[in-house]
Amino acid sequence: MDRYQHMENRHRAPLYERILEHRAKRPSSFHVPGHKQGTVIPDRWESLKGWMALDYTELTGLDDLHQPEGVIREAEQLAAECYGADRTYFLVQGSTLGNLACILGVCDPGDLILADRFVHKSVVNGLMLAEAQAVFLSPVWDPVTGYACGIDERSLEQALHTYPHAKAVFLTRPNYFGQASDLTALIRMAHRFGIPVIVDEAHGAHFGFHEEVPLSALRYGADAVVQSTHKMLAALTMGSMLHLQGERINRTRIERAIRMLQTSSPSYPIMASLDAARCLMHTEGHRWVANGLAAVRSFCRGMAEMPWFILPASVERPEAACGASPQARVMQDPFKQPVRDGTGLLSGYRLQTLLEEHGCMVEMADERHILLVFSPFSSGRDSERIVNIFRLISMQYGLDKKERTKTLANISVLPNIPVSTEPVKFSRHLPNQPEEIVEVPLSEAVGARSADMIIPYPPGIPFVYPGERFDRDVAEALRHMASLGARFQGSVDSSLSRVRVYRR
Repeated sequence: MDRYQHMENRHRAPLYERILEHRAKRPSSFHVPGHKQGTVIPDRWESLKGWMALDYTELTGLDDLHQPEGVIREAEQLAAECYGADRTYFLVQGSTLGNLACILGVCDPGDLILADRFVHKSVVNGLMLAEAQAVFLSPVWDPVTGYACGIDERSLEQALHTYPHAKAVFLTRPNYFGQASDLTALIRMAHRFGIPVIVDEAHGAHFGFHEEVPLSALRYGADAVVQSTHKMLAALTMGSMLHLQGERINRTRIERAIRMLQTSSPSYPIMASLDAARCLMHTEGHRWVANGLAAVRSFCRGMAEMPWFILPASVERPEAACGASPQARVMQDPFKQPVRDGTGLLSGYRLQTLLEEHGCMVEMADERHILLVFSPFSSGRDSERIVNIFRLISMQYGLDKKERTKTLANISVLPNIPVSTEPVKFSRHLPNQPEEIVEVPLSEAVGARSADMIIPYPPGIPFVYPGERFDRDVAEALRHMASLGARFQGSVDSSLSRVRVYRR
């Protein structure tokens, strides 16, 4: 199918349509799944029966995700056309699968990649499976929000000169709070060394469909981009896509990794939802994003009447606020809206509890903020509802009469994540002998390699990876965070009084 035919067919959702055609024939099922499309499931499970009605397997005419030659192949080709990729793969196990496949697709045992410090844990798991190495690059911090929002260009340049044999540069964009850095210089720099760039763009499946949201990493020239279509668009949970372009990544290896990792019983409802979500954006993406942005603007207008609530994503900042050089820029995804109580009375956790008590569920909370996630499918009614709840909370606690505290970004109170001075080696094997790992006070860990991934929360960014060495600066930074009340995930002790290390 050529490009012109793709454009002619963009109004179609070929896989979803074929599933409906098959169901309309009402064939008798002598195949899996066992629920037989829900035909005899009790009526009290009526909603579940609706899902079962579209839950098929690799039947004649419905194609095969592991060897797509029919409607699944056509649906993936349309997705590639929609997003501007050379090849797109449907994933039914989330962006985790895409990240794992990318790592295994570029790394053999002992190979090395360059990665930012705040990669998703699936990237670390991929490195373990590949038995590869990583050099973690220094993040840069937005002085307004205090969030890590990219990597230091100078750090990448130095790493490229030190490790010109690196197999890939692995970036995360946007961060969890919707900050998307300009990738122009980073990708150009990596490509000068002949090194591909992989981007975990899990929260950016809507990027590029409207001038008020960031561009997709594909538009900057990234070689592989993983997107969670379910996070911000209309796909079912676990529905994601992997987009490839150019010749720097071995497509055969990527496909082999996907086939190894992806279930042999893929969900047809998830695949159909990917097809439908693509169709919506391919034909009316700009309109849907504009509708969602109207809901965001309505929310921001309402919150502006309560200035004691701080919306960091709405703060005006210099164009180069996020970055280590004047060339570095960040664009805020307006669909991600952190909120904090500027009086300091209500923590993020307390705000979350209060909002949920009134029927509004939020994405997450930390010590200071809650994070509200809008999407192209958010409504003005929802915006009005949550603004009214914020008004009730304000009256309940008299926030309008309280003095606002001095604004301190996270960067002002938490130390920077350290830069790796050497590659971190990963292994999929656990030590043969339990005594190879010992538990020691943090003060005695200096010089040893961590046996765990240590994640302070907030901000929830991995600080130490398995196999990474504790130096004095790292130990002191962790001690400082613990003294501020940070809790730690992944460690043997959430207060970090003790850590697990490999015996020297």
